[in-house]
This record gives sequence, C-alpha cells and structure tokens, in this order.
Amino acid sequence: MAFEFHLPDIGEGLTEATIVSWRVPVGATVGLDEPMVEVETDKAVVEIPAPRAGVVLHHGAPAGATIAVGSLLVVIGEAGEVWVSGAAATPRVSPGRQAGVAKPIVGHLEEGPTSESVSGKPRALPLVRRLAATLGVDLSTVRGSGPGGRIVRGDVEAAGRGSGPAERVRMSPTRLAIARNLTRSWQEIPHVTTFGVADPKALLSARSLLARAGGEPVPLEALLVLAVVPVLREYPEFNAAVDGDYLVLRKQLDIGIAVDTPEGLMVAVVRSADTRDVAGLSAVIVRLAAAARARTIAAADLRGATFTISNIGAVGGGYGTPIIPYGTTAILSVGRAEEKAVVRQGSVVVGMELPLSLSYDHRVIDGARGRAFLAAVITNIEGITK
Repeated sequence: MAFEFHLPDIGEGLTEATIVSWRVPVGATVGLDEPMVEVETDKAVVEIPAPRAGVVLHHGAPAGATIAVGSLLVVIGEAGEVWVSGAAATPRVSPGRQAGVAKPIVGHLEEGPTSESVSGKPRALPLVRRLAATLGVDLSTVRGSGPGGRIVRGDVEAAGRGSGPAERVRMSPTRLAIARNLTRSWQEIPHVTTFGVADPKALLSARSLLARAGGEPVPLEALLVLAVVPVLREYPEFNAAVDGDYLVLRKQLDIGIAVDTPEGLMVAVVRSADTRDVAGLSAVIVRLAAAARARTIAAADLRGATFTISNIGAVGGGYGTPIIPYGTTAILSVGRAEEKAVVRQGSVVVGMELPLSLSYDHRVIDGARGRAFLAAVITNIEGITK
C-alpha cells in the first residue's frame, strides 16, 4: 500500500522548508533511510532519509518550492503500484490535523461577478492584502482579474508599478528566520549599548606567536573567548536568560560565535568553552565556521548560546550596536584594530585601538554593571598571553 510521508518538524519550531533537490526521482527505487531529498530550513540544508523502502510514486513539491510542515512530501509504494491523490493510503496524523480530514482544494470558489464582497470590501485573500499594504496599493482602486473578480497578486503588482520598477524576491528560509528572531529580540528586549576601546598589542602578539608555534592561523575569536570566560563567571547575569519573573543564571558557558555566511549571519555555538584551551577553541571555531558557510552545520550547533561574540572587524567593521540574540542577555561586538593617535604615558603617539561594543538587556543589567563588565574584558584583552 502506498505510504504518504508528510514533511516533519525537523527543527525546533520549524514551520516550512524549501525543497533544494530530490535525490530519488519519481519511479526510482529507494531503500530505508537512504538519502531521499534535501530541504533548506531556516538554519541549514538538511537531508531527509526515506521513511521506508519502495518505489517513489509522487513528489509533493518540485525543487525550489516551499512547503509547510505537515504537507505531503513524498509517496512511496510498491513496484507497479499507482497512487491517486486523495485515495486511501497509510494513515498519518500531521501536526494540528487529523488523518484524512485535510484534502487539497481543487478548482476555485464560486463568486459573484464583482470584485467586492458582501461587506463592500474588495475581494482579496489575506496574502494579497498584505502585499497591497507593503506596496502601498489601495485595493479599492484595483480591478480584479481573478475568478469572480477576485483581486489576485498580479493585479496588485501591476498597480504598484506606478511608483517605479521593482522586483519582489522571496527571502530565503535562513533570512526569514534571521528577520523573525531579530525582530523578536528588538521588540521584547530593552537594549543598551556601551562602548570601549582596548589596546590590542598583547592580543595580536599572542595570536601571532600561537600561529607560528602551531603552523596555522589562530582565529581571533579563540583568544576573545579566553578573555571573556572569566568575566562571565564574575558577572553571571551576562550569561543568563529572562524567563518571566525569573532570571536564569546558566552554569554552562556555551559561547556563540557569529559567522558571516552567504546566506546571512549565523551563530555557531562552542559548547563548554570554559573547559577548552586555545588550541581546542581554535579547532572547534574553525570547524563550526566552515560548516556554517557550507550549510552543513548541524542544527544543534546553532542553538543554545549563553553569550555571543561577534567579530565585525573581520568584515571591516568598527563600533556597532549589536542586537542581543533572543534567550540571552548580552552580546559583545569586536571591531577592526586600527592605528590611531593615542595617549601613552602622557605622550601622543601612534598606537592601535580595538573598538568594543557591548549590548545588554537593561531589564536585568544596569549601566554600572555594563561598564564594569566591559572594563574587565578590556583588562583581560590587554593582559592576554599565549
């Protein structure tokens, strides 16, 4: 009997995924747990194995399409079997649905000959109304070309062209996830950002010595983690989370490292950072960063950071106002070290300055604690050794 397999929730809170490529075409045989399809979630490209052995009878969506969790992904049956949409198949309960209840709607609803509903409002689906709001189009001025005079997407896009040429490009699942998470953080967390500057001479010297000794570059983030870890122990509210009326002071130090990838910024998590030396930190940071850029990083490695370090200096940045990752209370942004006219022992000389920006949750951290935390980090950066 044909087995209908629906898109599962393969990530924490996943709502949809985009089909990247089908590994097994319709009509081909697939074995149990063999790679069947690649999908792009909001964090990574994930390979979904076949839930059973058999012949692929139907693809629920082509490559490039985005489908919701619970939607039909694939149908697998026996050789020579014919699957008909809507026919009885192996029962399966999708999230929030009952097996056999949700069926595809074929055709369209019959409507009257005008583009206005009984309420007098233009006929348009919610998705089309949101598009009109985005483009600044007044639906009452649009003539619908859809069934029964319904206003469809093309009608709104055509009406919006009067303001100039534009192209609508759907954001990738990764970019959509970034947008959702940052919006939630910005809306719910009262941000405060404090700035400081460190003399990076010791930091850069230690990095150079370690690279020569080990024969390969040492990521700056590895040394920054070493500088931050003891300060997080001294100021535990910076390694915490707000949960209703409670502040959860985390005992583990799982440091998030912001990684710039072609798909957007990802935060890879170095677990138990306080138990690793500089060589161990370097190895795991290099591995995670490479996996994030290649879109092969495990979803678990992108969750659960307790504090985040963002090295914006790697892309030429200086000071910034970093947004706190949701579920944490602080983030440290480190800019590019540059030569400046600085005062050293009462004289103005050419020296190096490392710009630092610390954003923290003002609900639980006051300004004095924020300045004290950053001052302690600066002290550790300026006193770091190999």
